[in-house]
Amino acid sequence: MGAERPATRPVVLAAVAGAHGITGEVRLKLFTASIDGLKAHSHFEADGRTLTLKTLRPGPQGAVARFAEIGDRTAAEALRGTLLAVSRASLPPLPEGEYYWHDLVGVPVEDEAGAGVGIVVAVENFGASDILEIELEGGKRVLVPLVPAAVLDVGAVIRVARAYVDAG
Repeated sequence: MGAERPATRPVVLAAVAGAHGITGEVRLKLFTASIDGLKAHSHFEADGRTLTLKTLRPGPQGAVARFAEIGDRTAAEALRGTLLAVSRASLPPLPEGEYYWHDLVGVPVEDEAGAGVGIVVAVENFGASDILEIELEGGKRVLVPLVPAAVLDVGAVIRVARAYVDAG
């Protein structure tokens, strides 16, 4: 489940939502806490090519960016849906107890007794809290809120309360 290790997989920071205006700017949907998460980077991997960030500013529901390689609305519109990624090594270290979602994908999950439960396949946030999507050993997937009552420990293995992963 995921051949690449988190440290080598590119980390997606935003997606192009569409064109903005007629001069080649694009609207971005951010996957970072703020626009500052993008400002720290000057180049992004984008569907097999590199885009060079020229300008970035807050925009409707995210940000508005201009890339050196995109010169008009047609080229900007062609980027719709394109994911913008950077290398994991380019991200700053986090304080103790904080994690990049990217680093949690692929981590094995066990219950409070140490029994293997499955593996984290995705991390989502629908507004209330972060949610781990865990693929159980039988193939079924469950969603577990990333809150202390459900997720007891995060490390090389993620420990969860059994009640949150029982397939019942």
